[in-house]
Amino acid sequence: MLLSAGEAKNLGPSSGPNRLRDLCTFCTISLDQEEVYRTKVYEKSVSPFYGEDFYFEIPRPFQCLSFYVYAKSMFQIRDLPIGKVAIRKEDLYKYCGKENWFQLQPVDPHSEVQGKVHLEMKLNELITENGSICQQLVVQIIACQGLPLISGQNCDPYATVTLVGPARWVYKHKVKLKVSQFIMFWQVTRSSSYKGRSHFHVEEEDIEKLEIKYLLQPKGNGTKSKPDDLGSLRLKVTYTEDNVLPSACYTALRNLMLKSPDVKPISASAAHVLGDICRESVGYDALLPVVRLLLHHNRLLPFLTSVAALELENTQEANTIFRGNSLATRCIDDMMKIVGKSYLTVTLKPVLNEIFESNKTCEIDPVKLKEGDNVEVNKENLQGYVHKVFTSITQSSSSCPPLMCDVFRSLRQLASKRFPADPHVQYSAVSSFIFLRFFAVAVLSPHTFQLRTHHPDPEISRTLTLISKTIQSLGSWGSLSKNKLVRQLLVIRFRCVHVIFNREVHKRAQGRKRLRKKNFKKRWLRVTNLELSYHKQKGKEALCVIPVKNILGVEKLEESAFNRKNMFQVIHSEKPLYVQAGNCVETNSWIEVLSQVSRCNPGRLSTFHPSAYVGGSWLCCTETNESTPGCKPCTATLLANIQLDIDCDRETERIFSFFSSSRSRLQKMEDACAGMSVYLGQQEECSAFTIQDPKETFRTIKELGEVLDDLQAHHDSKGALTDEPVNFHNYIYNYTVDTSLKPTHITKPVTNLTHIPPQ
Repeated sequence: MLLSAGEAKNLGPSSGPNRLRDLCTFCTISLDQEEVYRTKVYEKSVSPFYGEDFYFEIPRPFQCLSFYVYAKSMFQIRDLPIGKVAIRKEDLYKYCGKENWFQLQPVDPHSEVQGKVHLEMKLNELITENGSICQQLVVQIIACQGLPLISGQNCDPYATVTLVGPARWVYKHKVKLKVSQFIMFWQVTRSSSYKGRSHFHVEEEDIEKLEIKYLLQPKGNGTKSKPDDLGSLRLKVTYTEDNVLPSACYTALRNLMLKSPDVKPISASAAHVLGDICRESVGYDALLPVVRLLLHHNRLLPFLTSVAALELENTQEANTIFRGNSLATRCIDDMMKIVGKSYLTVTLKPVLNEIFESNKTCEIDPVKLKEGDNVEVNKENLQGYVHKVFTSITQSSSSCPPLMCDVFRSLRQLASKRFPADPHVQYSAVSSFIFLRFFAVAVLSPHTFQLRTHHPDPEISRTLTLISKTIQSLGSWGSLSKNKLVRQLLVIRFRCVHVIFNREVHKRAQGRKRLRKKNFKKRWLRVTNLELSYHKQKGKEALCVIPVKNILGVEKLEESAFNRKNMFQVIHSEKPLYVQAGNCVETNSWIEVLSQVSRCNPGRLSTFHPSAYVGGSWLCCTETNESTPGCKPCTATLLANIQLDIDCDRETERIFSFFSSSRSRLQKMEDACAGMSVYLGQQEECSAFTIQDPKETFRTIKELGEVLDDLQAHHDSKGALTDEPVNFHNYIYNYTVDTSLKPTHITKPVTNLTHIPPQ
């Protein structure tokens, strides 16, 4: 689900002791009665602008999508509900792709109802003990389903039956704890022989006058609010539903997408064509399933490298590198959000928690200063926060996911090749992403990246905005002078020296005989982002320094090599360095850290020897030549630390949906390719597409057309023509909420309980 919270207008009531202009407001998003997201708190305005984006997948069935507007209360325990907009699931299609103002409806306990009830009523004749005949009304709730969740749990439901006649009888069934469905039973008889609490005693002459009521709609409370009293909310809703077929149906389309990184030029690939034809309708949202699919199959890095190279070909000035919203920048953005979640948590969450808990005022704008604020103190607070955030970032290289490291390395190389006269472009190419599009955005909206549960209050939100802007400035190389740039390079990740890991270990000396105790000595091992060194003691001068750029591999060493456990080896340009760590956990930590800092090194080995070279031969393979290539493949670490739950069939179905909704654009692109081939030049209708090689692009589009037609046939035969239910988890629902100025639509009140007729 994709949600963008828009704006509200004329929130009411606008007069009286609780004027909303004196209160702060916020908006929540709920599935049924379960809140899933909320916006930031907006200060003292009856027309707040909430413009925020939320993305999540729905894990369960739902009946109603609701938006609640609340006033933040400073003196009461609970926030004050202003009004709500509720749209039933089956009505979402009516608003698909349209902007509408929805009138806020009142929120009251009786209206917060949902679910379905299956009732059965029978009127029987009974013979009593004295032989007389009486009438019996039997009321049974056969089933109740879809009852609301309260704080994420099933509610405690009960039901009442009310009979209205010459007299009034009400029976309340006992409460059922924590259930979403239940069965209840009542009887109404005349006979006095029935003494149970579930029996109403009615005179025989009154039985025809009885009426049974069961609530299918909200209870009325006797008051009605005028439609204009509560204000309105503007939403843009986009709804899609995916029916995922068996995996074999997607083989052809999936293979065509996975072949994209190998297509030359990259603009002729199926993945690039999808981004091209969907650009006008959904922007680059269609690229997310492509990124996830390629990531799952370890094909994302070559694709990102190719699309980045294509963008650089069309970039004329170094100071504008990767600054726009393009296919390449969107794909890299999506990659960072997917693989960088844990990286953000490790790097930013501790310092963000400190900012939220300490809550120091950082306002430095004279216009926004409050009475009693000291701008100098605020400036010191801001500088302190920025220093902590920036230090956390510059010291986080060991936590950076390997895929992000590989992509950044590729960007640096491509940028240097494109602008060889600019020595700083390799850094601006990376800072455009790591600072401007990753860390600065996460600082500004920590809730979006699950770094905080809810939005910050207005004062902390302002502090985060100031920190984010400062981080963007520090990462904006084009805005810095050459001298400042050189000084900044000394403190950022690529040039600063910071210790990543250090421990006391036992190191084997080189050139000594096997199994002699003096071959292993205690040493202090230390690794920074630039070098690995060992020292006689902590704080002493280095006895040996190995540049990180010279490391070719880091692997475990077999215990039999030296009859020692917890051994690992650092393979570099000279003889391997054999190290014994303090325990198995430290061994893995050393291997992980050294592997990550050396991942970008050219010439890394693909094979290694798992044992040592002793006595003129390798103990693992008995080869006598010390320079013989390794006998075992090196450990693969490309995506070893990225644990992702990616359903490739589901992603491929999303890709199919985007192609299907843009078939007309695909046909136009095919026609443009044909026109370029015939007229041997760029035609006016071709300007909307990126076509470098019309023949290769035409070939890809024709193949896509055949694959899409075949997959559509599978949908027609196995989807639309069958009555088999589809697993709910195979659905994706997307909503977009936007803003406007004038109300154009008023929503209906929530429809709650629905009667299910007996089978």
